[in-house]
Amino acid sequence: MKSTNKLMPFVIVTFIYFIVGFLTTINEQLQAPLKITFLTEAGDIKNTLTTLISFFFFLGYLVNGTLGSRWVNRYGYKKTIIRGLMFIVLGLSVYLTSTIIGHNFPHFNLKIGDVVIPYGYLIFLCGSYIMGCSAAVIQVVVNPYIASYDLPGTQPVQRLNITTGINSIGTTSAPFFVTVVMFSGISIESIQIKQLITPLSILILCIIAVIFLTKKLNIPDLPHTRVAEGEVLERSVFSFRHFTLGVMAIFFYVGTEVAIGANINLYALERIKSGNPITFFGREDMIIGGIDFGVHALLSTLYWGGFLVGRAISSFFNKIPAQVQLAVTTTIATILILTSIFQENLWYLVAVGLLHSSMWSCIFSLAIKDLGKYTSKASGIFVSAVFGGAVFTLVQGGLADFFHSWRYTWLLNVACELFMLSYALFGYKIRAQDRQIVTGKQEEIIHASH
Repeated sequence: MKSTNKLMPFVIVTFIYFIVGFLTTINEQLQAPLKITFLTEAGDIKNTLTTLISFFFFLGYLVNGTLGSRWVNRYGYKKTIIRGLMFIVLGLSVYLTSTIIGHNFPHFNLKIGDVVIPYGYLIFLCGSYIMGCSAAVIQVVVNPYIASYDLPGTQPVQRLNITTGINSIGTTSAPFFVTVVMFSGISIESIQIKQLITPLSILILCIIAVIFLTKKLNIPDLPHTRVAEGEVLERSVFSFRHFTLGVMAIFFYVGTEVAIGANINLYALERIKSGNPITFFGREDMIIGGIDFGVHALLSTLYWGGFLVGRAISSFFNKIPAQVQLAVTTTIATILILTSIFQENLWYLVAVGLLHSSMWSCIFSLAIKDLGKYTSKASGIFVSAVFGGAVFTLVQGGLADFFHSWRYTWLLNVACELFMLSYALFGYKIRAQDRQIVTGKQEEIIHASH
């Protein structure tokens, strides 16, 4: 019974993280379909406008990461999760509104010179921001909760790899959910915005059901991971050098992770349009039973699937230090990206997903080590650094428009990998003055011993 009681909160929080991964990737995978349905008259800035979907999503992380940590300190972990789920319902509702307006009022547009942007698309960007807010709030809970949760026989990086592995099931299934369920498996050139109405409505009802279920479940608080009410922190969390450098590392990590996942579809469509079809075991299409699964969708699915496989494998690495895992994976990822650029082969980019799989867990566990009561605040700031996913995705889209090609824009990803490698080699080390802060019962024990 005690073992079951220990396991259940871990399972609950992990399942909610699955939902976040699923909806995050749906948001990214809607870039290509919305480019076709909303931005046909966007001129030479189609790629830039399309990547605004990811930009606004991750802007929510930047703005609301610290909000999530304040809620954790004030209301606890469970109530903060519920608030995050309510944000998801709001975001999906805005998506639904965007879809209805785009379908019923196709000529309701904003014109800037030769560029025509439907107001329905602008509303969708607002929904993307709200979805980013929800993901940020929930991740502020999940990351420190899983890292600090006392699950017998596990270590922090191992627990994070298990949880992010389940998250990867969501990210892996989402591309085909968009292609097959949302758009009924028809060719991307034939999709219509009205096809989103029914699946979005169903997703809203599902999340409402999850909210009611979560309210009834037991998710206990964790001691010594957040500031007590009225307590003032003696120093800035940024005074911990390994944490500050970890925040920078996660900024670059999410930048390269999301840029590949979100933009590889657009790169594939460019290659196909220029007469260079993407083949999978010699096939240029993925039509099965009359349903077009789309090779471009397969690229993203296998990329995110690499996360699932890699996290499943790395969850057994309970004796390999996080910094070693990070150094090895960033080195190999750099080689693969450079190979993809020079050989113009997208499958090397897909393979990077296998290596990216454990990087988040490694960086997070190294960055929050020995932070004590600063942990929840640090998690909020850490999650805000996920904004890197917005910056690098948008910058890459702008460069693709500027150079009229995606090919050499992937050098941005190389720069990200090299920064993370430097963190694995040097940045993770904790200075003597930044060693574990004694709080709560530990402090009482020291006083009693004197």
